[in-house]
Amino acid sequence: MSTTTLAVLVPLLPFLGAVAGLLLGRSAPGFVRPLAILPTLAAAVLAVTVAVRQGGGQPISTATELTPTGSVPIDLSLYIDGFAALVAVLVGVVATCVQLYSTAYLREDPRYPSYAALVSLFTSAMLLVVYSGDLMVLLVGWEVMGICSYFLVGHYWETEAARSASLKAFLVTKLGDVPFLIGLFALATDAGSFRITKILGTVAVGGLDHPTLIALLLLAGVAGKSAQFPLHTWLPDAMAGPTPVSALIHAATMVAAGVYFVARLLPVFAASAAALVVMAAMAAVTMVGSALAALAQDDIKRVLAYSTIGQLAYMTGALAVGDRGAAVFHLLSHGAFKALLFLGAGVIIHAAGTNSLAAMSRMDGLAKRIPDAFWTMTIALLALAAIPPFAGFFSKEAVLVAAEQTATGHSDLAPATAGWLVLIAGVLTALLTAAYAARLWLMAFRGRGAAAPDHGKEPFAMTGVLWLLAIPSVAFGLAADSIADWFDGRALTPTLATSVLGTGAAVIGAMLTYALWQRANAKTAAGVGAAVAVPAAVAAAESAAETPEVAEVTHDHPAVPAGPAADPGKALLGPLYPHAADGFHLDAVYDRLFVRPVRGAAGLVRFLDREVVDTYVRGAGSGTRLLGGLVRRAQTGNVQSYLSALLAGAVVLAIATAVLANVNAGS
Repeated sequence: MSTTTLAVLVPLLPFLGAVAGLLLGRSAPGFVRPLAILPTLAAAVLAVTVAVRQGGGQPISTATELTPTGSVPIDLSLYIDGFAALVAVLVGVVATCVQLYSTAYLREDPRYPSYAALVSLFTSAMLLVVYSGDLMVLLVGWEVMGICSYFLVGHYWETEAARSASLKAFLVTKLGDVPFLIGLFALATDAGSFRITKILGTVAVGGLDHPTLIALLLLAGVAGKSAQFPLHTWLPDAMAGPTPVSALIHAATMVAAGVYFVARLLPVFAASAAALVVMAAMAAVTMVGSALAALAQDDIKRVLAYSTIGQLAYMTGALAVGDRGAAVFHLLSHGAFKALLFLGAGVIIHAAGTNSLAAMSRMDGLAKRIPDAFWTMTIALLALAAIPPFAGFFSKEAVLVAAEQTATGHSDLAPATAGWLVLIAGVLTALLTAAYAARLWLMAFRGRGAAAPDHGKEPFAMTGVLWLLAIPSVAFGLAADSIADWFDGRALTPTLATSVLGTGAAVIGAMLTYALWQRANAKTAAGVGAAVAVPAAVAAAESAAETPEVAEVTHDHPAVPAGPAADPGKALLGPLYPHAADGFHLDAVYDRLFVRPVRGAAGLVRFLDREVVDTYVRGAGSGTRLLGGLVRRAQTGNVQSYLSALLAGAVVLAIATAVLANVNAGS
């Protein structure tokens, strides 16, 4: 079978699995799990086969005209280079792990059939984005992912939190998609085609007439899809959905799509130095702000959500300094350990009966109850904190090296301003990332108080997946040299300067957090007397961390001692803590700047429509009815009355005629 045929089957198989799952979910429930797992697994195997055959060599490109348009043609095309081949492998592997994990995690969920089908459709849409060689076909996958995220985030639709989160995710991403679509049409107009190869050829000869405008329009869509400032606010709230969905969205689909799109079309953005500086500034603000917010979150999933925003900002920063190899290298590395972190968090929630770190910090021995999650999450958190030799160290260092080379003038792919922005923010974020990673680990696994509940060993479908993802989280960084050949050939190995900066900042952040945690523990022990056992749901209520998922998938809520939690984030952030916990009040700002004015304008339009426009409409009708009523009174049916009126009218007309004649004669 040819490589092209295999590549076509990669997105097609999950799509067929999704259709079959939706059709057979009610009538043949025994087929739901095989239809969820087998097509996705087959797509992952085929993606690996395509990657091996592509081998980082010449891109595989083929196309056929989809439909005549009369102007810019739309082609059903494939364009598979080293970037696409490896990203497709990531999508297939993570999606398969999520499907396997979900069979145990949501085994009692009555809506599992539709959930599994939507995950398969989600996977198919992302694979279409990855392999597509035409921007209009790519847009189809882009928008299908938005629809799937709406339904999956709102999986627990009975609750207000899930409904609001799904609607917010949909609307905020659509807000970015409007300028994104305009940018696609502008780009195709300048290039004369939606084909990626032709667009890149046009850029190479300087054929774009409006490079800055196009790049900024496209960047708005990327900011929405990849949750970058200022359109990032939907992602933390999306934690109202099931944890496996969070793993899929954060690690291999949707939010990765924006970064991948920019990497795919980086020459378009590089054609405008102004666009690169804007991208660098966006990345710098996003990575620092999200890391500060992660330090103040009590919900373990919201910590990871803000972490994802920051890591995506690293990738965006690498693209802003013109190194798409470093960006996609970090995308692949991050996909492995972030999927592991979310799925591990699911095991913790499943066992602890809460997603509140404050509640977990009051439990003793949770790590011993779930050793698989403890060890694998430790690995993933070390990778997240970029501690050598874990995968995150190598990929994050590749980003810092690219920023350093641009800042110091050793690379002319982007302005030095962009390099300095990314480098300074990147080093600061490395410190903050290690701090919130250490905080999560200490509060989740080193709690003190009542004994953590023992519900026995977690299902193998959940723990086995964790160990599978732990392998690339540890070893993927060692492939930096060989991975470079699949990309643009630029070295991805760390330098001494960036290693000292990045690792030193991470070590400082972790050690400072540990010291503050010990001090907070001492204060808590000294200030708390006899503790009263209360349900974890009550103990966590102070942070409102509980989500609909907790009641759905966990065992009975354990009893934990009430009282203050030892949170090093409060000491680290000081007076900034409540503001960071609320996401720096951006939702409130957007509410005042946009939501309230729009609602006010809508209220004004409603008033004008009802009280002004409708008044004229009702007046026209009422006037006609009144006139008709008056005329109706004259219609008595008496012939003598009619003749009398006719005679009177004739007399009046005769008199008027005579008067007018005399007047005219006199003049």
